[in-house]
Order: sequence, then C-alpha cells, then structure tokens
Amino acid sequence: MSAVVSWLSKVRYSIFGREADKGLLYKVFIYLILIDAAYIYLKPVLHMVTTMVKDGPDLLDPSVNWIPRVIYFGNLQDAWEWLKYPKAFGLSMLLSVSVALLQTCSCAIAGYAFARLKVPFKSVLFFFLLITFIVPLQLTILPNLVFARVLGVLDTVIPIIVPALFGLGLKGALFIIIYRQFFSTQPKELEEAARIDGASVYKVFFRVMMPLAKPAILVVFLFSFVWTWNDFYLPSMYLANAGTPPLSLGISRIASMIRDQAELSGPSIFTEPISMATTFLMILPPIVLYVFAQRWFIEGVERTGLVE
Repeated sequence: MSAVVSWLSKVRYSIFGREADKGLLYKVFIYLILIDAAYIYLKPVLHMVTTMVKDGPDLLDPSVNWIPRVIYFGNLQDAWEWLKYPKAFGLSMLLSVSVALLQTCSCAIAGYAFARLKVPFKSVLFFFLLITFIVPLQLTILPNLVFARVLGVLDTVIPIIVPALFGLGLKGALFIIIYRQFFSTQPKELEEAARIDGASVYKVFFRVMMPLAKPAILVVFLFSFVWTWNDFYLPSMYLANAGTPPLSLGISRIASMIRDQAELSGPSIFTEPISMATTFLMILPPIVLYVFAQRWFIEGVERTGLVE
C-alpha cells in the first residue's frame, strides 16, 4: 500500500509539480501560449509567401489555400522590376546605415553626458528632451522643407541624414534615454580609476565606457536601422520627386499604380500576389539582419534595462 501511495505521489508531482512552475501542466500551458503567439505573428508572413508564388490557376482555385500546386516566381520578378529593386535597395540601405551609424554615435555622447557629466541645467535640458516625445513630426516638417529648399538639398538624402548627426527627433530622444539608462548602471569606480591615471573625459568615454556599451550600441543601431528602413513619411516629404525612391516609398507608388489600373481596366487576380511580393522584398533585409543578430539584440535589450 505504501508503494502505491508513493507512486501516486510521484505521478502527482510530475504532473502538477511541487511548485507552481515546475509541473507538466504548467509547461504544457506555457508551450500552448508560445505556439499561439508564434502562430499569430507567423501567419501573415506565411500567407504572404504562399500567395506571392501562386500562378493564375492556383489563384482562381478556392481549394488551393496554403500550398500552391506550382511555384511561380513571375510575381516576384514583376515586383523586382517595378520597384527597380537594386537601386531602391541601395538607396534604402544608404539611408538606413548612415542614419543608424550617426545616431548611434551622437546619441551615445548625449546619453553619457546626461548620465555622468555635471552639465549646467542638466535637468532642464533633459526635460526639453522628454518634450520631444509629445511634439509630432508633422509640426516641424514644413519649416524643415522650406529650409531644405532654400539650401538646395530637396530631393536628396541630405535632409534625412544630417539631423541624425545631432540626434534630433523622437528617435534621437529615445536612443539618448537608452544610453543614459545603460551608462547610469555602470560602476563609477571605472571612471575614477581612469581619471587617476590621467585620462580626460574624452578618453574615459571612448576608451572605458564605449567598449562596455556594446549591448546598447547594438540595440540602438538595430532600432535606428529598422526604423529608418520602414520610414515612409520623411522620404515622401524630401524625396517625393526623386527618380528612384527608397523601398518604403516605392511600395506606396506601386500600390497607387495598381489602384489606377484597377479603376481603368478592372481588378486583376494578380493584384494581391504582386502586393505580397513587393512587401516581401521590403521586409526581407531586416529579417535577415535580425536572424544573424537576434542573440546579441536580446542580450542588449536585457542589459540596457528596456525590459525593466
């Protein structure tokens, strides 16, 4: 009898666990939540991929839902040509990498100053920094457009890249706060030891603090890169008359062209596949970047305090 009771106790502990988060039921519950969450995020991507490789018969056949009978790459080819993908990809990459590098450096300097240096009226300056969160971009775009036209740099990438050098805007404010949070958590003994050895403020920042800030640097760079890559508003303002627009603006132009064609000649069965193909070409580079950098990105988010 005691053996049976002991066996039943082991079975109960294996199912329910001695603690609330140790049993089999808890693990099954967690896996169900993770699978549901993954399905919610992956379903649109899977639908996009399967739709863009369907040919005409598969699009007309209601029984073909997820797996097409024939893999058709004509929609991708049309989207590639309509987007002028090599040139548009190069322009988007130039904008995203340039802005990300400049914001990574300039915001690091400002974040270190807010976290460590004794700056006059630092609290007031930080208050003004926080105000940028509530000032919409549409409020300042008109004077910036006028200024860009006066300088003769409209329809170029200069009005988009140069503000990143000074950490302007909502993105700059967010990245400065990320750096400030990270530098505030570092031990002050490191700076004191460097100053005892005769290091100046610049040497302390570049030789001591920046090597420690690799997690924050990676987080800021990836956030800035993806944010700029997906940005439609600024390119639509500054590059509206450019011959080859970036990908975010090119997708909008293709969507307008498809709508115009539908009004003239009626809807086409290839409207959705081509839209899916253009979207896929747009999101593919950030996905590839995240696949290679996800481990360092997650570690950087944890170490910069964004999850606290």
